[in-house]
Amino acid sequence: MGSKERIQRLKEDTRTNILDAALKIVKEEGWQALSMRKIADKIEYTAPIIYEYFHNKDGILLELTRQGYVILGKKVKAAKKAQEHTADQLEAMWIAYWNFAFKYKEFYQLMYGVDMVCCDQKKSMPEIEFLDNLFFDTIKDLMKGESPEENRVCRKYYTFWSIVHGLISINLVNKGRDEAMNQHILKDALKGIIKYIND
Repeated sequence: MGSKERIQRLKEDTRTNILDAALKIVKEEGWQALSMRKIADKIEYTAPIIYEYFHNKDGILLELTRQGYVILGKKVKAAKKAQEHTADQLEAMWIAYWNFAFKYKEFYQLMYGVDMVCCDQKKSMPEIEFLDNLFFDTIKDLMKGESPEENRVCRKYYTFWSIVHGLISINLVNKGRDEAMNQHILKDALKGIIKYIND
């Protein structure tokens, strides 16, 4: 490996270490505790070195948001691929979304602003568009071969999202029911919306 490659590898490793340290701080202390100074202390660098990689904390939050959407997109896509029938695909995709929210709680809080302010600059992320398209395309497929208006598909997507995200948010701020009750509510809601689309 040449010196240019080594320098590039070192830069990539440092960038990864910064993001890993930020996530570790958040898991230990919450998003409100995150600061450039704490990240620098965690990886034993000076704060100015952190600024060489990210202009400010928002830059770190934006990159972590992007990473969260990459993980979520892969999980939703895998859930869809594991099912044969469109209705089963859609249900599995939302269950994958639900599971992501609790397995990657810190990412979910950042991505959707649960119990914190989420990143403002995320609207143009291709990772979000990829995830939205997975859901939109599956909802279109479920509409029995018709060519639905984009607004109708969008309404159905937001109906799903409102219910699933609402239930997740209630539980993330510790006001939800036990897991068995949550699963029952989630599956009832998903099956009800899917049945409504199919009718």
